Amino acid sequence: MSKFILGTKVNMTQVWDEQGNARPVTVVSVTPNVVTQIKTVEKDGYSAVQLGYGVRKAKRVTKAIKGHVKELGSFQGLKEWRLSIPATQTIGDKIGVDIFKKGDSVTVSGTSKGRGFQGVVKRHGFHGGSRTHGQKHSEREPGAIGGGARAGGRVAKGIRMAGRMGGERVSVKGLTVVDVLPEDNLILLGGAVPGRRGTVLEIQASS
Repeated sequence: MSKFILGTKVNMTQVWDEQGNARPVTVVSVTPNVVTQIKTVEKDGYSAVQLGYGVRKAKRVTKAIKGHVKELGSFQGLKEWRLSIPATQTIGDKIGVDIFKKGDSVTVSGTSKGRGFQGVVKRHGFHGGSRTHGQKHSEREPGAIGGGARAGGRVAKGIRMAGRMGGERVSVKGLTVVDVLPEDNLILLGGAVPGRRGTVLEIQASS
């Protein structure tokens, strides 16, 4: 069975392993997810499980969502997971952090922090120009962007320039579950994950 769950990033901290080494971890809070819909190949053309996560005030949930989830709860949001095999879950099932165990390898996806409009040095790692040999204010400039024999004198598509940075979907593979705390609905993941505090994260067992 494919293992997956949705949680919220709390913060980063460190824990000590059996050898006394400090390990950086990300703390993720996971309110038990509820299965709100099962999709099948016969009816929908593909297999999938839809989960409801988080808690929202009932008055803030639209009538369409209320009719869809019925009496299952008032969720912060819904997320669908496509499956390669028919789902084994049923509507109303609850999925908690105990679906994972210490040592599991997982892939974590989320929206990265938005960093606004940034130049080429921060956005793409450009070195900038030299501070000597006659240059005056070009330490962080991008340099030439076209002309000459390059693309007929126009700016080529895909050229790396300044622009909006962050706020994109990012997936980090190969993270390890350092610990699972079912009594607190917390899961500790080794290393860093995308997003700020409060970012909704998709955690799935690595295939």
